[in-house]
Amino acid sequence: QLQASGGGLVQAGDSLRLSCAASGRTFTKYAMGWFRQAPGKEREFVTTISWNGVSTYYADSVRGRFTISRDNAKNTVYLQMSSLKPEDTAVYYCAAVWRRSDYTQGPLTDRGYDYWGQGTQVTVSS
Repeated sequence: QLQASGGGLVQAGDSLRLSCAASGRTFTKYAMGWFRQAPGKEREFVTTISWNGVSTYYADSVRGRFTISRDNAKNTVYLQMSSLKPEDTAVYYCAAVWRRSDYTQGPLTDRGYDYWGQGTQVTVSS
């Protein structure tokens, strides 16, 4: 089970950190991803990280502003969001997918993930 938290209402230019805590099972060797869905739009990829944290990938829209990280000892993945824009407003979801290699990140589409969190709302006002 994945539990996303940390969302809220912020102003443009502010920062926010989302957390995704895993519980109820071991997520060893799982790559993690963050996706988001704005009202009236399809869910879109934001970023992903490999099990060992070495490999990451970002959507062009967030590269340079968002940073994904993980603390496997705490079974938690983080999404540090900076320089937030109104277009970042969305429900943010974390997801997990098993990977054979510790270096392999998750897929860039939501179809490839095994587990999903419930989502946390991020609203950025202009």
